[in-house]
Amino acid sequence: MFTRVQDVAALIGRIGVAVVFLAHGLDKWEMGVGGTTDMMSATGIPLPTLSALFVIAVEVIGSILFIVGLALPLVGLGYAITGLGAVFFVHADAGLTGQGGYELVLVLALAGLALGCNGGRLSLDYLVLGRRKAAGTQDAELQAA
Repeated sequence: MFTRVQDVAALIGRIGVAVVFLAHGLDKWEMGVGGTTDMMSATGIPLPTLSALFVIAVEVIGSILFIVGLALPLVGLGYAITGLGAVFFVHADAGLTGQGGYELVLVLALAGLALGCNGGRLSLDYLVLGRRKAAGTQDAELQAA
């Protein structure tokens, strides 16, 4: 029973983190690649056009994938890269807490990374890969016996 609670908690966590990233991604989508590139260039982010495309893709497409639980490790890594980039290039001067602080960005980036590494059994990754892996483990155990 406890594993079901863990799986539901992971699903709720994935949805919560993804909704926040998706909201920020849709803002960037509305600005377009040009507007997002200008914003990134103004903050000193290297390769602003490539960075804009990466961030929009991670925050929009990645968030949809994160909610359904597909490619979780890849999206989690994308969240970590995006979030840590925002910490260092946008929020670092404001400090950890207070107006413009990086506490929320840091927590979201690391929560995304953690949930990407273990998104629970209520995910497409588990349904597609987890069951296959479990079947392979059972076959190996049978062959060893």
